[in-house]
Amino acid sequence: MANRVEDRLSQELFDCFQSERFVTVATVDKDTGGPAVTSLSWVIAKDEKTLYLAVDKKSRMVENIQQHASMAVNVLANETSYTITGLSKIKEETLNGVPLKLALLELSVNEVRDVMFYGSKIVQYPEYDKTYDKKAAEKLDIQVMKAMKEA
Repeated sequence: MANRVEDRLSQELFDCFQSERFVTVATVDKDTGGPAVTSLSWVIAKDEKTLYLAVDKKSRMVENIQQHASMAVNVLANETSYTITGLSKIKEETLNGVPLKLALLELSVNEVRDVMFYGSKIVQYPEYDKTYDKKAAEKLDIQVMKAMKEA
């Protein structure tokens, strides 16, 4: 059903965010004031009103939310497309327990909107492949997700 709006994650959507998931994230560019969009996979739901995102601490996204807290996360799940919006902040400047210098961002969910166009559903989800050392990538993913869940 298109255009459904909630003020929190549904149980189904919360469950989707309990493991690594491909999302696109939009912030307000600190210099231009326009949209800045990136893709990432280190995102989890802490609870029905909170998403955590792990990004390189030197990421433009970190600089952007220091100036403008607004953030939107788009995810394909449950045969539809959702945009999750709210205010973000840097929860931890350096995420503990991982070998990379990652910042932990927190999005306080204000709105969850089903943005799928009328009369359609998602029938295939994006797949991606880590193009560097597979074992190292898997080990890092496990470390990052564990650290995010413990934060």
